[in-house]
Amino acid sequence: MPDSSHRRVSTAGIAEENGRFLLALRKPGTSIGERWEFPGGKAEPGETPESALVREYEEELGVIIEVGPRLFEGSFLNKKQPYRLMAFSIKIIGGEMALTEHSQVRWVTASELSTLTMADSDSLIRDYLQKR
Repeated sequence: MPDSSHRRVSTAGIAEENGRFLLALRKPGTSIGERWEFPGGKAEPGETPESALVREYEEELGVIIEVGPRLFEGSFLNKKQPYRLMAFSIKIIGGEMALTEHSQVRWVTASELSTLTMADSDSLIRDYLQKR
């Protein structure tokens, strides 16, 4: 079997409005605690990356999203486990922001992204956004 079949998929949603991106700050106490991220999460077995994003945004932020095109794909290691990272353009279409896994959210410009401490995997997305 190809190596990619053994990798878990991690998803991230990139919400962009008026040249700003939505980031969320993880609560302390997790492996990426107190770091900024593009919200998302790991796809469950049998779940598409797009449906995982919809679920994660609803669970973690209380909002309903529409998933657009994939903007970025890469890979990273987490606890020596390989992950495939897929970032999609998303649009918030409903719900009211309610934080469960995060202590705050913030809309930031591409240049402000480099001033924030980000999760390692999200740094890959940040670098892509700043170069485009």
